[in-house]
Amino acid sequence: MDYLIIKAPAKINIGLNIVSKRDDGYHNLETFFYPINSLFDELTFTKAESFIFSCDNELLKKEKNNLIIAAHNLLEEYIAKKLNVKIELNKNIPIGAGLGGGSSDAAFTLVGLNKLFNLNIDSEDLSKMALTLGSDVPFFIKAQAAVGKSRGEILDYSKLLIDKPILIVNPGIHISTKEAFAYIDAKESKFNYNYFLELSEIDFDFLKNNLTNDFEKFVFEKYPIIKSLKTNMFKAGALFSLMSGTGSTVYGIFNTDEEAQECSNQLDATFTKIII
Repeated sequence: MDYLIIKAPAKINIGLNIVSKRDDGYHNLETFFYPINSLFDELTFTKAESFIFSCDNELLKKEKNNLIIAAHNLLEEYIAKKLNVKIELNKNIPIGAGLGGGSSDAAFTLVGLNKLFNLNIDSEDLSKMALTLGSDVPFFIKAQAAVGKSRGEILDYSKLLIDKPILIVNPGIHISTKEAFAYIDAKESKFNYNYFLELSEIDFDFLKNNLTNDFEKFVFEKYPIIKSLKTNMFKAGALFSLMSGTGSTVYGIFNTDEEAQECSNQLDATFTKIII
């Protein structure tokens, strides 16, 4: 095989609680990762005479610490061998949006190179490498719905499928993950995330009354327009709405496609909006 194309999906966090600060400077968290397969970046891998990275996004072209390049270099170190490949990124997932785009790209770079070069590295070792690149990168190695704990690398997979339309809206505001964590108050979560492992159907009223994203307080105070997205989704009839990750994306789960579309129509036309 000399050529491979992979779709690297986005994710949303259905709940996100920071439960404690660790001695290594990271935080322990609890969340439910849910993949959004219809919103994805596209990675093309082609064997070449040297390593080349190209991207259609101007911001990422200038980024020296791009996670795709870091993932490539990490895998080279792991196998102690050069991986001469051209990696082309077609970027669709908004950057700094709480949708995991960079993490997904990093994980699927590991997965793609493993497959292209027949390295036969198992998913457990890929996940260990992924964690050195970022806390939610291990989730994307399999990109299946899962409860995430510790830094996000301890994953309990769920068969839960949300069969209602989800409206995902990004207002184009870049949220610094580092800054968001600096303002977080770690505390034990009152919500038992095993809820997502034990049910076949979600009680959205229960989630609305019990599930939170700890980053909303900081982000909503700094960017009231993001708070208004959540408010407007509930006004439009959303069964459940929450900010994803550290923001700035907000999603709403609706009863019908028509309700989701009507809500989308009411929001700023310059925002990135997708209904899945």
